[in-house]
Amino acid sequence: MAKRYGGKYSPDGTPKTDHAPARGPYSGAAVHPVGARANLMFLPAVVLAFMSLTQGALGLAIGLTGAGLFCLAAWLLRGGLVAEAAYHDRKVARRPALPRKMLAACLAGVGTAIAALSHDGGVIASALLGAAAGGLHLAAFGIDPLSDKGMEGIDTFQQDRVARVVDEAEAHLAGMNDALKRAGDRTVATRMEQFQSIVRNMIRTVEEDPRDLTAARKYLGVYLLGARDATTKFVDIYARTHDAQAKADYLSLLDDLEQNFANRTTKLLLDDNNDLTVEIEVLRDRLQREGVRLD
Repeated sequence: MAKRYGGKYSPDGTPKTDHAPARGPYSGAAVHPVGARANLMFLPAVVLAFMSLTQGALGLAIGLTGAGLFCLAAWLLRGGLVAEAAYHDRKVARRPALPRKMLAACLAGVGTAIAALSHDGGVIASALLGAAAGGLHLAAFGIDPLSDKGMEGIDTFQQDRVARVVDEAEAHLAGMNDALKRAGDRTVATRMEQFQSIVRNMIRTVEEDPRDLTAARKYLGVYLLGARDATTKFVDIYARTHDAQAKADYLSLLDDLEQNFANRTTKLLLDDNNDLTVEIEVLRDRLQREGVRLD
């Protein structure tokens, strides 16, 4: 039977390459976990503060206390939503050390009770309104994750080592973002987001298997530190001169770094597969020596 020809240099062929596939500029993009609903939780604090201006000294003090509790609740809610999104984004994660969303619900309830008291509400009625507000807050935003995920069989000491390296890597990435704000170039900022998505892919790989930390530590430490320093120097030059050659050189550096990080991550995954294959073969040999036949 006739067979359509296809090869590396054919029109429909896909050239073979040893490099990782290119990623789009929005690859790995995600919606920020803090949405409009969470931001609107600051509104009750503003309303209560303005309404307390005409309540006299005592009413003003009570109202401002309630407004402060509302602000603190909204701030904790934002942090809780970010922590929850990071928890769900990872296959291996520990529960948040501080249950921010539940604390935010409690503070919102107390703030509502104080707001009712500042406007001549009864104690019982204020307590009921506070309890209702706290319950509605939990119904709207949920509770914090209360258990670890994917931690079975993982050495906690190794996981702590990984956490320290990851925190250092995230600090370097944050430093790059802060530096690029001074450059004011959207193309470079978008390119940096693409590079950081590759780096975070390596971070997730190491978090899921802490044995990969030795092979990835240089990338997440030394290389990212060098990238941060190079970013700072580029911004210092580009903010003054808008030198096109400096921009081209910096983008070329990001291309090289991204390719190296992507290739190392791919190698880490291949090594994990090879380790699994070896463990399966060893297990089969043991079963056969015990007289168990695997068909």
